[in-house]
Amino acid sequence: MKAMVLNKPRTPLLWTELPDRQPGSGEIRVKVLACGVCRTDLHVVDGELPSPKSPIIPGHEIVGRIDAIGAGVEGLSLGDRVGIPWLGHTCGVCSFCRLQRENLCDDPLFTGYTRDGGFATAAIADARFAFPLGETGSDVSLAPLLCAGLIGWRSLVIAGDGKKVGLYGFGAAAHIIAQVAKWQGRSVYGFTRPGDLATQAFARSLGAKWAGGSDEMPPEPLDAAIIFATVGDLVPLALKAVRKGGRVVCAGIHMSEIPSFPYELLWEERQLVSVANLTRKDGIDFLRQLPEMGIVTSTTSYPLEQVNEALADLRAGRFEGAAVLIP
Repeated sequence: MKAMVLNKPRTPLLWTELPDRQPGSGEIRVKVLACGVCRTDLHVVDGELPSPKSPIIPGHEIVGRIDAIGAGVEGLSLGDRVGIPWLGHTCGVCSFCRLQRENLCDDPLFTGYTRDGGFATAAIADARFAFPLGETGSDVSLAPLLCAGLIGWRSLVIAGDGKKVGLYGFGAAAHIIAQVAKWQGRSVYGFTRPGDLATQAFARSLGAKWAGGSDEMPPEPLDAAIIFATVGDLVPLALKAVRKGGRVVCAGIHMSEIPSFPYELLWEERQLVSVANLTRKDGIDFLRQLPEMGIVTSTTSYPLEQVNEALADLRAGRFEGAAVLIP
């Protein structure tokens, strides 16, 4: 197998040839067909997440086809196309797992962070955390759904049933969830970097009722806001934008420091909550509705060996939607 390996945070990934790996008990091996490049991958590469496996093969939006199956695996067959997400393993015995909150497991493994991921020609995965994808949709179009889509979905559910939803940071996750919210009959308000007229136009093209800079207030109070951008300064702005009793959801795994803000922005029963990882139920609930949602992902493809360029372009915001690597 060949992989782009991160040997040390804040250094380029290196093209590396590795011995073929065999799945262990309860595991599968997939031939990687496509792997999305997520902002969390940037946090891993930039050393912003603590204690990664080292060296590590990043990548956790994997679409692959099973080419080897370990002992004890049920319900999957050779040749099946599956998706492998961020949450790659849970202990099953801690209090959170027992309460059906496996996203908060005390002893988890995360794909592309604490277990090797999909910036490679092949990947090993815990079979319990692989989602059957069927044959509808292209590999490239499905890849961003495995994190940007899943985390966006969990964030939208946690945001509640409000009809007016603001999305701060209109990248991979927001461009998917804007379509989901529109399908649900909600109104979407898109917030971008100040002055980013191109991304604002992109948000409107996906059905946003209004789009503007993150330094602007929407034309009417929001029922909820989801912050996908990793900028702590957005928290007080989003609290200011939601109505009394509104909810602000922080969807990222990493965020810069949140500045102090006056209590009046939180008062009147506004809520500030975070989203951590996902559960397998999130994946099942989201993926089974894909045919009805009609999501169209906007993607920019890169050959696997150009992952450093893809990461740089993501960091600089040089494309709309999501980047996807193709081995």
